[in-house]
Amino acid sequence: MSSGLTHMPTPPPEEVPESFSSNFDIASHYTNLLRTDHDITKPVAAIESLIALLSASPASTISETLALIESSTATLKKSVPNPIALSAGTDLFQRYIISTLQSGSPSNIGANGKMPVETRDGDDFAATRAHLLANSKTFVQRAKEARRRIANVAARFIRDGTTILTCGGSRVVAAVLKVAADDKVDFRVICVEGALAKSSNSDGVCSLARDLRRKLVPVATIPFDALATAISHASFAMVGAESVVENGGVISSLGTNQLGLLAKSAGKPFYVVTESHKFVRVYPLGVEDLDIEGDVLDFEIVEDEDEDLEVENEDKNKMKRAYGGMVDFTSPDLITALVTESGVHSPNAVSEELIKIWY
Repeated sequence: MSSGLTHMPTPPPEEVPESFSSNFDIASHYTNLLRTDHDITKPVAAIESLIALLSASPASTISETLALIESSTATLKKSVPNPIALSAGTDLFQRYIISTLQSGSPSNIGANGKMPVETRDGDDFAATRAHLLANSKTFVQRAKEARRRIANVAARFIRDGTTILTCGGSRVVAAVLKVAADDKVDFRVICVEGALAKSSNSDGVCSLARDLRRKLVPVATIPFDALATAISHASFAMVGAESVVENGGVISSLGTNQLGLLAKSAGKPFYVVTESHKFVRVYPLGVEDLDIEGDVLDFEIVEDEDEDLEVENEDKNKMKRAYGGMVDFTSPDLITALVTESGVHSPNAVSEELIKIWY
């Protein structure tokens, strides 16, 4: 599916000045943002990287600016194994740039995925560009605040006596549970830990469990192997997402789909809490339709018995390196509801929300 706006005419692109393109490394900037700011999401990091790109850019025309954004976006997507998560941000930013620069009229893009631009008359390109960058930064700030608003909405699902099962180390889930703990709700949490859980530290202990226990919330930590047994003790499951696609399915850390299948089999609600700026115009029918590097299957043979131990150790290290960053696709029929900063939505409402954002 195309990530651009086909109904908007675009001027012929100019070539990006070679001296600038070689000076600004957008992939390194993006990676550094994710490494230094543990609260930032991938779409927002992508938008901030494009803002930094334009701030340092010598581009002086609309066509040159659009060409720079397009080429840098392509470079950024090629630099990561899973470009879908960041493409939610780059596509949204490109749409904003095109509609603002070409129309010359104010846009009305808010925190739900649309960026605000104040009224302006007779601005030249330089002034428009400066105004555009300032309002882009306002959007980034509002996007970062979305997690707090989601926590206030989703915390209402947690009542006295509730037991929540979670996996994947979602920062939005953590925010929801901490709000409920601060509100003195009497609830319990089952937290998945282990080599495949991103929420686990190097010693295998779930960091969310540590934080909640300090708030006097009872937490049980379990390995992935115990999910089927533990699900019967949960009131519902709650996870985050890296991306939400058009059909209402979610792309999230490896194991989320497994939890969704178990929750449906056990008749337990399965909630996804996520920011609306992670909604992306992609329509996969399964994980095989996603443009993501990595494969959980790596078939090998051992011809020499002396190689057994070496191969076994290599497999363990490979699992820790590869599986920790891998994602899977959870279909919309497994999801009870999506909770965003704008409220609670059914999975089939995602396409409607995307229409509001883009058109």
